[in-house]
Amino acid sequence: MSPIHNLPLSRRRLLTALAAGTASLAMLRLMSNPARAAGRKNFSLRAAPGRARLVPEPHGETPAWCYNDAVPGPELRVRQGERLRVTVENALAEETTVHWHGLRVPNAMDGVPHLTQRPIGVGETFVYEFDAVDAGTFWYHPHQRSFEQVGRGLYGPLIIEEADPPRVDREVTWVLDDWRLTQSAEIGEDFGNRHDMSHGGRIGNTATINGRVPEEFAVRRGERVRLRLVNAANARIFGLDFQDHAPTVIALDGQPVTPHEPAGGLVVLGPAMRADLILDMTAEPGSRVQVIDRFYQDLEYRLIDLAYDDAPLRDSAPNWSVALPANPLPEPDPATVRRHEIVFNGGMMGDMVMREMGGSMGEGGSSGMMGMMHGDGIWFINGKAAEGHVLDPMLTLERDRSHVIAMTNATAWHHPIHLHGHSFRVISRNGAPTIHREWQDTVLMAPRERVEITFVADNPGDWMFHCHILEHQAGGMMGVIRVA
Repeated sequence: MSPIHNLPLSRRRLLTALAAGTASLAMLRLMSNPARAAGRKNFSLRAAPGRARLVPEPHGETPAWCYNDAVPGPELRVRQGERLRVTVENALAEETTVHWHGLRVPNAMDGVPHLTQRPIGVGETFVYEFDAVDAGTFWYHPHQRSFEQVGRGLYGPLIIEEADPPRVDREVTWVLDDWRLTQSAEIGEDFGNRHDMSHGGRIGNTATINGRVPEEFAVRRGERVRLRLVNAANARIFGLDFQDHAPTVIALDGQPVTPHEPAGGLVVLGPAMRADLILDMTAEPGSRVQVIDRFYQDLEYRLIDLAYDDAPLRDSAPNWSVALPANPLPEPDPATVRRHEIVFNGGMMGDMVMREMGGSMGEGGSSGMMGMMHGDGIWFINGKAAEGHVLDPMLTLERDRSHVIAMTNATAWHHPIHLHGHSFRVISRNGAPTIHREWQDTVLMAPRERVEITFVADNPGDWMFHCHILEHQAGGMMGVIRVA
């Protein structure tokens, strides 16, 4: 296969507890009582085979799987507090579902086959209905055989607008993806192969923005753009370098964060992760600036050019506020949290890494964990490989209580770990407190890294918890966390 494109309660604690309870109650009222929503928006999605113009001529269109005949599917856009009603028709030759990634929805609307719903059969329809509790950048995709269904093009952005968004000249959504294409612009058929599962997942040879190999993005000096980034790739981690531009991160995974420049100048997004950027166009009129993906060492490539018009919009960047209003997330109480430990293991070189880390993994170390491992999978969570979506809970969390989950990546590979139904604060990495204590729903863990997250388990039900490198998920790195 050849590549086509180069790629006693203190007052503070009491107030914290009251705030958490109020936020939790508000969310549940919105979820359970449609009359409280500001209004309802109706959408329809039809999943079916189609064709997409992924690469430019002389290559032909690519056979793909589409929502509403497009890759990505239509951008669903509502205001915070509105209610969505989405009718999904399955015109594929196999079952499917739709998962609303990052949205705090009722469990029955989460789109996990056999766990939260019966899959949508061939020729059937299913209606998802839920409230837009949080403003932010989200997306939707199947959770049924997602390593292939997402890999063939089934995904789309979902934008929930703030009541009072920051002032910008333009707002743009970029859905990032990569594809494993043949010279005839067809999608490679080697989905779910063991090599991809045991290594870094299905990395493609052709990168796209909004379903097309991008050439340029037209801008003007002095322009301020809100750029919403969604990583819809099966496995590729993007590390975007905007070069002389200095993007400001204002949200991660849909949740507002203290505005800041990205560490090392790179906007790093693992699969399923999102970032909202404020990007001020500061280069000279008529110039071109490359945006380069630098995540993988020695495999850098130009993603797109920022192409400046000859006429500037203004001489310098505007001095407008960029901070976003907070979403109604309950704040965890560090004085009353319950702690839980999770270890990820497996994959190529997994045994070696476990032995290396044995002394830092607590009682039992690597030998204890390796002795616990069972199942036919490639990847393991606390010694168990998932087989399908119907699983006994790996953890049961007391509802409306604060929890910390300490996660150890005892593997040689990165893993974007996603929890359904909740957002969590990332509070430490390798024992050091995080700078921004960012809210996320998918956290990227480096090899041998230890990460702690905390949240209030306020959304009842059985929730998937898995790596969002979709081949890793299919290879066993998936579990269920019960909130009861």
